This record gives sequence, C-alpha cells and structure tokens, in this order.
Amino acid sequence: MSALFNFHSFLTVVLLVICTCTYIKMQFPTILDRKTGFRGFFWKAARIGERLSPWVALGCFIMGVSIIIF
Repeated sequence: MSALFNFHSFLTVVLLVICTCTYIKMQFPTILDRKTGFRGFFWKAARIGERLSPWVALGCFIMGVSIIIF
C-alpha cells in the first residue's frame, strides 16, 4: 500500500523528511537557504525540526517502536 493511503506510513515519511532536512541544514546550510519554490518546502521542514526538536525526536522514537512492535 502506498504511503499516501496509509496514515501510519504517511506519518513515518513526514517525520523522516523533517529529520533529514534538519540534518542537511545543520551540515550544509547553503543548500536550504532558499525559502521559496521547491526547496522552500524542505526549508520549512528543517525549520519545524529545529524549533520542535524534542517533539520530533519523541515522534521518531515512538514511530520506531511502533514499527518494531506492529
């Protein structure tokens, strides 16, 4: 089943995008400098990861545990 039709998979993909964009912004800040266009989406995901870092980390942990258990 596609990640678009399964909420659990969709939430996993969103959390992974947020974590990946935050990591890329920390390592290579010039890649995500543009705030408009296609890269603007990834800039916003990185901003969410920076500002809500404890909550995103908790979400990733819970999602990982749920994938292992279920």
